[in-house]
Amino acid sequence: MVAEAPAREYTDSATGARWRETMPKFAVTKSITIDAPAAKVWPHVRQFENWVAWSPWLCAEPDCKVTYQDDRKGYGWEGKIVGSGKIDLLADAEPSSMDMKLTFLAPWKSENDTAFKLDERDGKTTVTWEMSGSLPFFLFFMKKMMTAWVGMDYERGLSMLKAIVETGSNPSQLDFPGTASFSGTDYVGVRSACSLAKIGPSMEADMKKLGAFMQEGSHEASGAPLSIYHKFNPVKDQAEYTIAVPVASKPASVPSGIVTGTIPALQTYRIKHTGPYPHLGNAWAAGVMHERAKRYAKNKSQHPFEVYENDPTEVAANDLVTVVHFPVK
Repeated sequence: MVAEAPAREYTDSATGARWRETMPKFAVTKSITIDAPAAKVWPHVRQFENWVAWSPWLCAEPDCKVTYQDDRKGYGWEGKIVGSGKIDLLADAEPSSMDMKLTFLAPWKSENDTAFKLDERDGKTTVTWEMSGSLPFFLFFMKKMMTAWVGMDYERGLSMLKAIVETGSNPSQLDFPGTASFSGTDYVGVRSACSLAKIGPSMEADMKKLGAFMQEGSHEASGAPLSIYHKFNPVKDQAEYTIAVPVASKPASVPSGIVTGTIPALQTYRIKHTGPYPHLGNAWAAGVMHERAKRYAKNKSQHPFEVYENDPTEVAANDLVTVVHFPVK
């Protein structure tokens, strides 16, 4: 339940008319089922020291300053990428629920209610992460975007939490090489549009289609496969991408369903992800956060892309290396 959002009252000095401006409310709820009893999941949720290992925000700034209350009923953070804020525990019931107050101090100030609920059935635990609150009134236009992005953050965090509880470690690791030159390349590929939930299966099918074209035409790749993201809209649940293979030169003609194109030589801000492809959202989210923190200036005329540095048929999922490139001015 979302509490009534605070409102500002105004009075027209000329007419005496009064009106109220309500703060835009939002609510987010995401869940995941973990193959473990609640008693095993609980310490990873209740003990704030464990949050660093699966936080969907702190992974973007590993050296962020984190401090814990002496009674371990809250913690605070202060960073150049993730801003600053704190979480205070309001109530908990081991091993089923905990209620907290989340306070953002920067880049803007706000307070939100957040909670975890653990529901164990047949030895498995469904973990539900909730947030409700309101945005500053001047950010009313960001309500849908805020709900969508926080929802994706929660999904990324829950996915890492699940991996840690079930396997003992987080398979998603980020490194930050920074800005460097990309030499440019011609490519052949398959361009598709789909919902965000279907992007994994869609890309897998397109890669098979592209692989068949490369084999049938005896075309030779000149570099590691990559994907270019033309559109990514979590509010409308839409993605448009091209999955591609670099080639020395573009073919004179291609069959229906195959496209050609060029990524020019340019500078890119890079984030390296090591781990399974389903966790790649951590690298993309980190890139967005780094841009907002002015670590780089985005080149809006070029679309971002990711390069798959090794072959998933030759290495374990946890060893897959993907470099996400954000074109810069």
